[in-house]
Amino acid sequence: MGKHFGELAKIRGLITYKLSPHEQRAYAGAISNGIPNIFRRFRENVFRVAPPFIIGYLVYEGVEREHHRLGRKNPADFENDQ
Repeated sequence: MGKHFGELAKIRGLITYKLSPHEQRAYAGAISNGIPNIFRRFRENVFRVAPPFIIGYLVYEGVEREHHRLGRKNPADFENDQ
């Protein structure tokens, strides 16, 4: 029918190596290397990521509290209404 996508052109002097998908180990070392790596990366980045989130949360909470306070009616303003 025609050439496949990877075989459209013949390039001279280019050497490619391929490994059969059946010979690869997709999860090699996932538990022995991966789990400790997750904890190490978390410890390295937690002090870089957490402070902006904490500051943002505190600002958000303060603004929401102030907005709620300003949105309430003052009962003292309506004492003399009939």
